[in-house]
Amino acid sequence: MIACILFCLAFPAKALEVIEVRCENQLQPLGLETRQPRFSWKINSAERGVYQTEYRLLVSDNLNDLNRHRGNMWDSGWISSATSLHLLYEGKPLASAGKYYWKVKVRDNKQEKSSWSAPALFGIGLPDQEDWFPAKWIAMERVDSQDRIVPGYQLAGNQVTPLAQEPLMPQFRNSFEIAKKVKSATAFICGLGHFEMSVNGESVGDNFLEPAWSNYDKVSYYVTYDITDLLRRGENVVGVRLGNGFLHIPRDSTRYRKLLTTFSYPKMICKIRVIYTDGSCSDIVSNKEWKVTSSLLTYSSIYGGEDFDTGKEQPGWDRPGFSDSAWQKAIETVPAGKLTSQLSPPMKVMERLPVKSIEQTQPGVYIYDFGQNASAIVALKVKGRQGKKVVMRPGEYLTPEGRVNQNNSGYNYWFSYTPAGESTESWKPAFSYYGFRYIQVEGAVPEGEPNPDDLPVIEELTSLHVRNASERVGEFSCSSPLFNDIYSLIDWSVRSNMASVLTDCPHREKLGWLEVAHLMGHSIAYGYDIKQMYTQTLVNMKNSQYENGLIPSTAPEFAHFPGDFHDSPEWGSAAIILPWFLYQWYGDASVIADYYTMMEKYINYLHSRTDNHILYHGLGD
Repeated sequence: MIACILFCLAFPAKALEVIEVRCENQLQPLGLETRQPRFSWKINSAERGVYQTEYRLLVSDNLNDLNRHRGNMWDSGWISSATSLHLLYEGKPLASAGKYYWKVKVRDNKQEKSSWSAPALFGIGLPDQEDWFPAKWIAMERVDSQDRIVPGYQLAGNQVTPLAQEPLMPQFRNSFEIAKKVKSATAFICGLGHFEMSVNGESVGDNFLEPAWSNYDKVSYYVTYDITDLLRRGENVVGVRLGNGFLHIPRDSTRYRKLLTTFSYPKMICKIRVIYTDGSCSDIVSNKEWKVTSSLLTYSSIYGGEDFDTGKEQPGWDRPGFSDSAWQKAIETVPAGKLTSQLSPPMKVMERLPVKSIEQTQPGVYIYDFGQNASAIVALKVKGRQGKKVVMRPGEYLTPEGRVNQNNSGYNYWFSYTPAGESTESWKPAFSYYGFRYIQVEGAVPEGEPNPDDLPVIEELTSLHVRNASERVGEFSCSSPLFNDIYSLIDWSVRSNMASVLTDCPHREKLGWLEVAHLMGHSIAYGYDIKQMYTQTLVNMKNSQYENGLIPSTAPEFAHFPGDFHDSPEWGSAAIILPWFLYQWYGDASVIADYYTMMEKYINYLHSRTDNHILYHGLGD
């Protein structure tokens, strides 16, 4: 006991400190659309019974001033308050595309004063549509008005006439010069249905399936990146590849499709703000001077999978020095809905699952078992001759004959990759995912297996679990293996349905059925910080609400479902329940104020459907 006391005295607990500083509930957020962001923090102390009684908050437009304890945008002075949650900015006007730094210190009820918190960053996005000027929406092809399908068809089969030719998947490039030393550079981009961005050949961020799904005619989400470290003096190149997502679902009857929608063909808009050390700035914007050509993506479907052919590769296309003289100029196209900064955390690869076993169940068919069902994509390492396609079919379980069974999860879905044939190549899908435990491989052999037909050799195949990157905040474990297994099953189900919306399955539908959100909200919130994800769900509901007040059962509503599947009070009531839920869990009353009109309209709609104040319609389950 004496030794323990002496050890503790040698390493005293920290004095009063400010920790976990957040702006708009986020760590170092960019692209905020409010001119009055809110600040939150926690305090930590070596003493018991300590609480905050005062705080002082500084905001500066440069780090040098902040480090000198000068808030040139706002110095709150000492404010008497025990509140440390959602405190409103009250300084000078914040500029669009501006970056700001802040810190806070507190005094407690024992008159102890903390040191300053570590400096934190936040950035304002482009909250007004005119902030995007003179950037233009650009594309490779326009969709004819007769080929648009909005709203979409459920299980359309062959009711819709196939297109004469499916749109090519475009890749864009733009070259520009940097002549001065760069202080900061921020990219604001929306690429629909989904995009991958690079600068000078380096990937921008590690997000997956950006941007989040939406009703693209009403609102399209943009994403903000800090690309300062990727720029250099001289020539710089921005490269962007697009995939279909829910923007356009191909009408190929040989691949799975739950819905058919066509808002438009893939398109994008981008604005890059570069600020130099001399105080000047310049903007690089998307317009018809950007160059475009078809990418290596030969098929892209959120429901049917993805095909990638390296035979179409143009090495160095997104790097300086490449000649794009054979590429065509981009065309300016019809704008999508209102550009709004994405609130929800992005999807990311959150876990790598190595293969547990490989078995040849039939001649030329290999089953890779990853031992865990998950929302995922594959990571392939392969070596093979040019032009020999590797097909990978995912599934949750197997047929008695030992093949992947997709009967209940969406048939026919696959990934395919055609290697260039020079050396070991690595690839992973960019614009589609599926729920699976098994991968059925055709057209290739695992390393070490007989290969009389000289097929591509798979050196490694990994399952990459993808989900919404909402921060994990809690876990459960106990002395009972049974309870721990039950928790693990539930947690995997939750994780595998956290996309940009909360889905009901990661393969067959991928739709935001709203009863999932409110029935599971409390359970999920014990494990994950879903404040941002659920706030975006409110945006989706608001943009899906009908003039008569109806909230459809899915949001975004990509297709009209029949009868009560379209209008069920147990589903639409998420519009009432979720704002209150967010207030209870996260102390944010603004969501009630922001969405009160939506709530009121829905209540009035329900009342219009009653008989003597009783509702009789709905699914009832």
